[in-house]
Parts: sequence; structure tokens; C-alpha cells
Amino acid sequence: MSVSEMFIALQSVLTADQDIREEIRREVQALEQTAREMLTLLQGVHQGPGLQDVPKKCQKAREHFGTVRTQLESLKTKFPADQYYRFHEHWRFVLQRLVFLAAFVVYLESETLVTREAVAEILGIEADRERGFHLDIEDYLSGVLTLASELARLAVNSVTAGDYSRPLRISTFINELDSGFRLLNLKNDSLRKRYDGLKYDVKKIEEVVYDLSIRGLNKEATGGVGGEK
Repeated sequence: MSVSEMFIALQSVLTADQDIREEIRREVQALEQTAREMLTLLQGVHQGPGLQDVPKKCQKAREHFGTVRTQLESLKTKFPADQYYRFHEHWRFVLQRLVFLAAFVVYLESETLVTREAVAEILGIEADRERGFHLDIEDYLSGVLTLASELARLAVNSVTAGDYSRPLRISTFINELDSGFRLLNLKNDSLRKRYDGLKYDVKKIEEVVYDLSIRGLNKEATGGVGGEK
């Protein structure tokens, strides 16, 4: 084979790879749009009346996850099943965003932490990497850390809306989350930096709870119906 023939063959491989990446980008753009719509919907809980409308917002968000599952099914077909990590960077960010959205919905519904397996089921993908397109553990953890930041913001806005019990419950949840992350030996630089930000979320929520205590509103929050969800 001549040098020219070798490079022509290489160009064919490069062209095929570029075509795959372009198809993946189109699918990811559609996922990003759906994620933005869901985020806009759920951001409504930060506004006063939104806290009374949580069940309806969660129901609508779950309907959006139907669209997400369809889009992810299409994405799976755009590259060889055994080359997940070769193209992973294309959808890594949006998948982390979707994990956060799923975790936020589950928290708003039950005030519990969604498992990686449950998120995978919500998204219609696998939890086990051996079974193909899956939810990577680090993507799951990144999404959960985004949830922590969102709950810190919700704690502040709940006080503004007159809901004094919610910050106390958020504080308990975030402290449990922080304890869980402390059990991990994180090697991933990006994930480690994200985790370092969790201490600021913990501090922010502690300040909210402390402020409630100084103002005597924590007694109101834990007494009578104020302590109920």
C-alpha cells in the first residue's frame, strides 16, 4: 500500500468518526433542551406559591422524563455499544444534569436520596456498565452534589416563603449526605472539586437554621403542624 493509499484509508476512518460525533451532538442537543425545560419547571419551587404546587410540578417533570427516555434510546443507536467511554464526554454534562433533576424530583416527593439504580430506571438506561449504555457512578455523584447546592438555595427561599420547617429537614438531609461523601475516597479531580463545594452548602444551610433559632422560629417549625411535611 502506498503512502497516499494509507492516508486515504485513514481519512475514511476519520470521516466515519466525525459523522458519529455529529449525530451524537444532535441527540445531546435535544436532551439538553428537554433538561432546560425541566429545570425551568422545577425552579418554580423557589418562588413563594411554588412550594404549595410541588406535587404538580413533580408530576409534570416525570412526564418530561418520558421524553428523556426516548431521546436516550435514540442516542444509544448512534455509536457502537462497546465504545461508551470513547464518546462519553459528549453526553457527560447533560447526563449529570438529568441525574440532578431526577434526584430533585425524588427529594421533593419524598425527601429521600434517590439511588443510582433508581435514577437509571427513571432515565431508561442501565446501572451496570457491563450491560451497555449506563449511568456512570461519577456522573451519579456529580448530579447528587448539584442537588445539594439546589437544596441550600431552597432552604433560604423556604424561609422567605414562611416555611420554617423545611430548612431544618434539608439540614438533616444534607448533613447525612455529607457524611456519606466522607466515606468515599475520591480520586477524580473534577468530582473532588465538586465535593469540596459541599462544605459551603452545609455552612449556608447551617446559617439559615441558626438564624431561625435566633429568631425563635425553629420552635414554631418543630411544634404542632409546623413540623410536618
